[in-house]
Amino acid sequence: MSPESASFLPSSLDDVQRDYLLTELLSGVSRSFYLTLRVLPQQLREPISVAYLLARAADTISDSDVVTAEKRCDALRQFRHQLVTDEPSLAGLERLQMGFVGQLDHAFEKELLTKLPALFELLTRQTGPDRVLIRKVVLTLIEGMVSDLEGFPQFAEGAVTITALRDSEQLERYTYLVAGCVGEFWTEISIAHIDALQAWESADGRYSRLGIRFGQALQLTNILRDVPRDLQIGRCYLPQPWLDEVGLSPGALMNVANSVAARPLLTQGMVVALDHYAAAEQYVTALPRRCVRLRLAALWPVLIGLKTLAQLSQQEDWLEAKRVCKVERGWIYRMMFLSCCAILSNTLLRWWCAHLRRAISLA
Repeated sequence: MSPESASFLPSSLDDVQRDYLLTELLSGVSRSFYLTLRVLPQQLREPISVAYLLARAADTISDSDVVTAEKRCDALRQFRHQLVTDEPSLAGLERLQMGFVGQLDHAFEKELLTKLPALFELLTRQTGPDRVLIRKVVLTLIEGMVSDLEGFPQFAEGAVTITALRDSEQLERYTYLVAGCVGEFWTEISIAHIDALQAWESADGRYSRLGIRFGQALQLTNILRDVPRDLQIGRCYLPQPWLDEVGLSPGALMNVANSVAARPLLTQGMVVALDHYAAAEQYVTALPRRCVRLRLAALWPVLIGLKTLAQLSQQEDWLEAKRVCKVERGWIYRMMFLSCCAILSNTLLRWWCAHLRRAISLA
């Protein structure tokens, strides 16, 4: 280990522990995203997995609603400090664990926080350039988490006020902080490791911008799908001007009877999301055909996202919190199988995306 990467952490992480973090623990906290990680080229799996695990640990802290929003913000700032400092504090990481581990029910999330020192040691083992990119994306994601907690402080402390985002620009900024930055990171680290992408480096940031919009497409899909459940925790990610246009308050969206009146909100969100998906499609088809694994890893989220929008667009009672819009596992497995046959043809991929787009009702 070079002097630059030396840290407070002892070199105690053996191959068995490393493999556990990058396989069993990763699959336990990443759900279906684990399939995407496993199909990546070998040289990308570890740095992207390390970034994911660190971000997931921060997200676990952010989502621990049994702890006050103020304490979660403080903990995220401590997490951020551990990332940016040259010599993180083992005692600081242990204090971070103690404040949350006892509050968690999910076994793998609890395990993730207990493994923070090991995760930071794994970070120090990445190459210098990879560490820079990993820290950058995780710090950006933490900024998004803190802005989330600070943007909805009243409900987080037990009040019933529901706040909408200020305007479309704030929505754009939010989707960058919590997802667009991931597309940017994915692009930059792929260029750093995949020789076939060297031409992308001289493209004046075009592919990073497409990657950002790729991430924003997926996040907007999540926002539209989760509107009724987010409202129940006091959060409305739809911009206030959109609500003003249909004459509804954020609180009114909690009434499922307003699903028809609120339909223009869903339509407007899907239009914005579809524009971003067009950029995501450009991103996938721009990947060199010989980068089969990278193309598959990028294609799957696009197809799942478009399918999710198609299903969501067919729901008349889309404000019903008990109804969860989720793509069936069987469809996903069939899609993955068929994608292996179609992945080398941009014509087929464009047709597939167009077919899913046509299933999205904007009426």
